[in-house]
Amino acid sequence: MEGLADNILRDCLTRIGGIDLCVTEFIRVTTQLLPPKVFKRLCPELVNGCKTPAGTPVRIQLLGSNPEALAANAVRALELGSPGIDLNFGCPAKTVNRSQGGAILLLEPQRVAHIVATVRHAIGDDAWLSAKMRLGFTTKDLAIENAKGIAGAGADELTVHARTKVEGYRPPAHWQWIKKIRAQVSIPVIANGEVWTPEDYLSCKQTSGSEDVMIGRGLVWKPDLALQIRHRQKGQGANPWDWPTLVPTVLYFIDLVEAQVAEKYQHARVKQWLKLLGRVYPQADACFEHGKRLNTLQELRSLVAYSQ
Repeated sequence: MEGLADNILRDCLTRIGGIDLCVTEFIRVTTQLLPPKVFKRLCPELVNGCKTPAGTPVRIQLLGSNPEALAANAVRALELGSPGIDLNFGCPAKTVNRSQGGAILLLEPQRVAHIVATVRHAIGDDAWLSAKMRLGFTTKDLAIENAKGIAGAGADELTVHARTKVEGYRPPAHWQWIKKIRAQVSIPVIANGEVWTPEDYLSCKQTSGSEDVMIGRGLVWKPDLALQIRHRQKGQGANPWDWPTLVPTVLYFIDLVEAQVAEKYQHARVKQWLKLLGRVYPQADACFEHGKRLNTLQELRSLVAYSQ
């Protein structure tokens, strides 16, 4: 979700409801202790108690392979106000994996466990430490070993994206593997992958045994998805949001982009979300297509406002 799930989108989505926690885009750690401005750039919510304007907590996510550097930066993130640390062992991006970050580390379970243990030792027993992993890099053979290593090294919580790096984002997500992992570790395991509808959530829950899910792309494409799932968890019915209901949120998004994003990137940022929303809402797709020919943010704003 790098370059997409920033504080602007977090603000918009958490206002809709149903989200318990947000995790930042990853902060890449090499060998250095990063200055506070880096954390604040990727997590501006730090100035608001590390919560979105709607009050949803935001946890800082770190990515890297140097245990000591990750540990030092984890301590700094906590000092700045993050309500915990999340470690990324799931990113499938080639550029990240080439630099020994993300899912490539799953080829070495002992190395993964050492990273978690080093960070846990540095931040102490009371700080919350979570991790996210895929089922493996090329195969799923090391999935259980990695999960047990993460839990045994002191993580409080584990999110599992139910595909390998090589499988990328191609359906299906192998939720049955999450059930296998849950049987082997004592910490909470959160399911992730291919949850696009409330019905997908119920299927994932039944197959994986996990009550909680982490949603990425599905929530970006369908912003009320978490709210709909929350209603299902409570045994309540609710009508999905149609495009006219969503338009005020999109207009608010445009206002935030205008206020916070450099002018030369504003068009691309708005069109990026419109294109993704267009996979669910035909009106958003029409706005994206017509918006290609527009030259100002005000024209895009008017296009969205009149699309209802």
